[in-house]
Parts: sequence; C-alpha cells; structure tokens
Amino acid sequence: MPSFIAVHPMLCAVALILIDIAVWRLISPNLANWKLAARLVIFAVFSAVLFNDGMNPMQAAPYADDTTLHLAATALQIGWWLFAARTLTVLLGAVMMQRVGHTGRLLQDLMGAVIFLIAIIAAMAYVLDLPVKGVLATSGAVAIIVGLALQSTLSDVFSGIVLNTTKPYQIDDWISIDGTEGRVTDIDWRATRLQTSQGSLAVIPNSLAAKAKIINFSRPADMFGLAVSLQVSPHARPQTVIEALERAMQGCRALLAKPAPSVAFKVSSSGGVEYEISGFVPAMGLKREVRNQLYDLAFRHLQAAGVGLLSATEGSTPATVSGARALLERSSIFSTLRQEEKDTFSQNMTLHTYRAGDMILPAGEVSDHLFIIESGVVSVMLLKGGHKFEAGRMGPGEVIGESGILSDQATLADFTAKTYCTLYRIENEYLKPCLDARHDIGEAMKALLDFRVHAAQALTEDAPVVPVKKGFLQWLKNRGL
Repeated sequence: MPSFIAVHPMLCAVALILIDIAVWRLISPNLANWKLAARLVIFAVFSAVLFNDGMNPMQAAPYADDTTLHLAATALQIGWWLFAARTLTVLLGAVMMQRVGHTGRLLQDLMGAVIFLIAIIAAMAYVLDLPVKGVLATSGAVAIIVGLALQSTLSDVFSGIVLNTTKPYQIDDWISIDGTEGRVTDIDWRATRLQTSQGSLAVIPNSLAAKAKIINFSRPADMFGLAVSLQVSPHARPQTVIEALERAMQGCRALLAKPAPSVAFKVSSSGGVEYEISGFVPAMGLKREVRNQLYDLAFRHLQAAGVGLLSATEGSTPATVSGARALLERSSIFSTLRQEEKDTFSQNMTLHTYRAGDMILPAGEVSDHLFIIESGVVSVMLLKGGHKFEAGRMGPGEVIGESGILSDQATLADFTAKTYCTLYRIENEYLKPCLDARHDIGEAMKALLDFRVHAAQALTEDAPVVPVKKGFLQWLKNRGL
C-alpha cells in the first residue's frame, strides 16, 4: 500500500468515489464493458483502502474518541454498502442485457431496488448498529400505508413485471391493445408506450395492458396479415366475382405464396354483397402499399369481368357497347380518343385468348402489333446471368408490344399468361396512322416505353462488386479477435 494512501486513507477513499463518478460519465455508453471493468477495479481499490485502515463495513466505525473521524468513517462505510449495491446492480444489468436484451429492463430495475434495500438495511445493522427488527416493523407499517395510497401505481408495476415475464410483446413489435395500434417504443414501471401509424404517442397503463386483448402483428416475424374488403352489386354472380378477385391476388407479387391468399364471401344484403381478400406480406412496411395495390387490381379485374364496385360510378359505359369499345374507355393511353374515333378503333381490334403458361410475346421479337389486356394476369420474365426471373405482373388495361410499334426494337422480356387471359390485338398497319395523327397518344406510349426500358436495365444490371479489404486488421476482424 503506497505511503500516501496509508497516511490519508479517507481522502483517498473520497477521491476514488469522485474518480468513479467521473469515469462513469466520461466513458462513452458504447464502451459498456470498459465502464463496468473500470467500476469493478475502482470498487476493489476502495474496499482495500477501507479494510486496510480498519474501516470494516461489517462492524461499527472506528475512531470512537474522535467525533469527526468517527462520522467520516461511518459515512465511508455506509458509502461502501451503497457502492457495492450499485456495482452489483450494474454487473447484473450487463449480464441480463446480454441474455434477454432491453425487454428485461423492468426486472433489472426491480432487482436493483431490492439490492439497494438490502444494502441500506445491512448498513443500518452493521455500521449504525440499529435494531433491524424494529426498523423492519416500522418500515412494514409505512409500506402498508404507502401501498394503499399507491394502489393503482403498484398495480401498474406488478402488471409490468408480468408483461415482461410472459413477453406477449417486446420493444419494436407492432401490436394492438384494445384497438390502439402502434409500435412498442418503451416498457417502463408504469406504462407501455406505442408510436401509432399517425406518428402520435399512446401511453397505456400496464394494468390495462395486462387485462386487455393484445394482438401482436410482429409474430411470426416474417409474416404480416392484411385484408381488403369490397362491396359489389347483389346481382353479380358470386363465381364471377371470386374468379376476378383471385386474378387480382395473382397479379400482386408482394403477397406471400405461403400461407396462400384467399377470397371469402362475408355479408349479403339487398344493398350489396361484401367480399374480402386476405393475405400476408413479408414486412410491416409493405402493408399499406400492398393494400392500395390490391384494391386497384381488384377494381380493374372486376371491371374487366363486368362487375362494378358499389363505391364506383356506375353507368359510365353503356351496357350495349362491345368489349373492345369498353376496354378503350378504361385504357389510360387511348382514353383521350374522341367517341367516334373509339368506335372506329374498336372495330379494328381482334380478340385473342391464352391459357395459363402460354407465351404471348417472346423476348427478342420485334412486334408488329400491340396487345391490350382485357382480363387475366400476364407475367413479365427477364433474363439475368443466364437465368430467368419474374420482374412484374400486368393486368387489365395495360399494353404489350409498344417497343416494336414505336421504334422497331426487340422486346426485352417474355410475356407469358399466368392465368387464363383475353387480349385485344391491334395491327401496326392500322395503329401507325393513329399515332402519327394523335401525338398525345404517341407521347404517352413513348413515356411508357422509356420507363419500361430503364426499369429492365436496372433489374438486369449486375451490382458493382465491392472490393474485399485485405490486411492484418481485417484478418483479425474476420476471426473475431
């Protein structure tokens, strides 16, 4: 033991406490292991200084003849018990954090409170030499009074312990508690905090959460359910509606194949019939986008099947017009044609049908005609690295073959019927004069072609190879050293 420490043990003990506080605040939270190691070392040195000078925390303080030194020694011995409790709490917290993560923080706080309570009682018994039984009896009476006053708060605390033990949800889970839906941001002594989809903060008392119906959307972690409800006319044949909605599901690539999406009849009334499409997506962030896409696909496929949604404006297309004429009304490219132009144009469109798996237009072919999809789902296949992959799916109202019509370019992808499809074909010899006369339609098709070419290039280009770092430090890192 250095001579200065031996001569001034109390000053050294106080200095060690100050050093511990400074080190704990200065070391970055990212270096938690170093902070813990520093605290253990400082506590060991602090204990050695006290025991070496005869200030045993298990006994009453020395220096009974000198009041000042006696009080100082008593304070340091009580400080040793609190220092020990804090060190043990931090050590247990580090061990629990590695095993259970942030979800065990409430249990960690409870254990810390118990440890500090034990340390205070031990300091009163050993250092102050107080009658612990009387103190415990008095504290028990006080605890009963406080417990009655804080009954609701204690209910939240113990409910929080139950929630952390049973773990119906964890931090970052998307859950619903009694209809309040959001992402769990924190679970503390009193409440569970949720960040809702609107960005607001919902604070739900733990006692309420423990009794409420809890729905955890994050379990299993790779599957999130969604549903889209649609109301159609009660005069529409159910089989026609179900087949159209099944084609809409097949047109949505983001839906998981397992568990398979499904269509179900829900409610029938004189005002309409309600159907529901349900399925699963691999990420919570996709739910809103896929729900919107699924509704749009359902609208288009129902429209192609001659079924209108009750929320849609009915009667815009006369029931006596041909399928080709009705398709031009729904097409985003040809909808700008005048009525007499649509009548003439539809007379030059021929209907073609394809079974599932049939090739509609192969890659590399320069198309001399344009297809407009009336019904069904068309799969778009691209080639990358010698292997074909599905780049997208097309539905009613979309066109195929515009590259050959506009610029005599070969088709970049294979267009294959994924379901039974009906398409209207327009020959180039009739379409070309129309494009020359109507520049707005030609510009719309050129914009569509440019978009598809850039999308195909982005999907088929090889990602840049990131150079592998070499060297002694990288070798150590790869081996976890």
